[in-house]
Amino acid sequence: MPRYRDLFRTPEFTPLFLTGSAQIAAQTVAGLGLATLVFRATGSPLLSALALFGPSLAQLIGATTLLSAADRLPPRAALAGIALFFALGTAVLAVPGLPTWAVFAILLAEGLAASLGGGVRHGLLNEILPREDYLLGRSVMNMASGIWQIVGFATGGVLVTLLSPRGTVLVGAGLYLAAALLSRLGLGERSPRAAGRASVAETWRTNRRLLSSPARRRCYLALWVPNGLVVGCESLFVPYAPERAGLLFACGALGMLAGDVAVGRFVPARLRGRIRFPLQALLAAPFLLFALDPGLPVVLALVTVSAVGFGASLLHQERLMALVPAELSGHALGLHSSGMLALQGLSAALAGTLAQFTSPRTGMVLLALASLTVTLALARADRRADGPALPTEAPSSASRPSVRTGRRRTA
Repeated sequence: MPRYRDLFRTPEFTPLFLTGSAQIAAQTVAGLGLATLVFRATGSPLLSALALFGPSLAQLIGATTLLSAADRLPPRAALAGIALFFALGTAVLAVPGLPTWAVFAILLAEGLAASLGGGVRHGLLNEILPREDYLLGRSVMNMASGIWQIVGFATGGVLVTLLSPRGTVLVGAGLYLAAALLSRLGLGERSPRAAGRASVAETWRTNRRLLSSPARRRCYLALWVPNGLVVGCESLFVPYAPERAGLLFACGALGMLAGDVAVGRFVPARLRGRIRFPLQALLAAPFLLFALDPGLPVVLALVTVSAVGFGASLLHQERLMALVPAELSGHALGLHSSGMLALQGLSAALAGTLAQFTSPRTGMVLLALASLTVTLALARADRRADGPALPTEAPSSASRPSVRTGRRRTA
C-alpha cells in the first residue's frame, strides 16, 4: 500500500500541494470576510450565501465554454496566472463603497477562472502521480483542504473580530498572491496534455463524449448533486448562527478531514465500491435532525459527522478515472469540479431563497432531504445496472506512460 511520504518524494507533488493549500486558505478567509461584509450591509441570507458560494454558479458557464483549455494550456503558466487574477480580484472586493452589483460581477469572473483552474490542477495531479496512486494523492489534497478550511475559517473568524470583514478579505488576497508565486517558482515547465486549439465547440464535443457513457453519467451525478445540496445547507451557517459561523465551518472541515483520511488510507480496495453510496448518505442524514432545533453542542457534532460523508467523493472520483481516457483527464476532472461547484452555487441560491421565506433551519432540513433522496436513487440505479460498467473508451497508448509512471514531459 502506498504511503503519504511516498507522494511527497514524487517530483512536483509538494509544490502543487502547497499551491492548493494556499488557495484554499485564501478562499476560506476571503469568503468568510466577504459573506460577513455583505450580510452586515444587506441583512439578506440569500446575498450572504451567494457571496460565499455564488462564484460556484459561474462554474456552470465555464464548464460549457472554457474546459477544453484545461488540457491545452501549459499547467504552470495557467495555475500561476489564475491565482494572480484571484489576488487582484479579491483585493478589489475590499474597496470601500463597492456597489453590491460590482461585488457579484467580480465573483462571476472569479468563478469562470476557477472552472478552468480546477481542470488544470486536477489534470496535473493525474499526470504527476502514477494512476494507482491517484486516490491517495486526492486524499492528501482533500485532507489539506480540510485542514486549511479549519485554519482559514477559524482565522477568518478571528480576523473579522480583530480587524474587520474588509481587512479579512485583503488577507485572502495576499494568500492568493502567495499561491501564484508558489505555482510559478515551484512547478516545472510542462507541455499541454492535448494538442489542438481550445474552443467552445471543442468543450461541447468533449463534454458530450464524457457524458455519453451511462456509468460516467452516474459518477458525475453522484459527484455533483448530493454534495452540492449539502453545501447548500452549509451556506446558511452565517444567517443560522452569525456569531458561530466560523466554528460551524471549522467543524465541517474537521469532519471532511476525518472522512478523507479514513477513505484514502484505510479503506481496502475490495470495499470501496460497496460503501460509496452509504457513506454519501451520511452527508445529509445529520442535517435532518436540525428539524428538532438542537442546542449548539449537538449542532457542532451533527455538522462534523455529516462532513465525514464527503469522503465518498474520493471513491466516486476513483471510479470516474477508471472510465476516462487519460488524455481527457484534465477536462474530465474539470467537468467534475465545475459541475460540483456549480451545483453548490445553485444550492446556495436555493438555500438562501428557502431561508428568506421560511428560516435557515427549515432550508437546511429541506435540502438535506433532497440530497438523501438523490443519493438513494443513484444507489438503486447503480445496483440495477447490468454488471460493472466498463470504460467505453480505453486510455490512449500515447498518453498512458506519462500517467502511469509520473514521467515528466518537457516543452
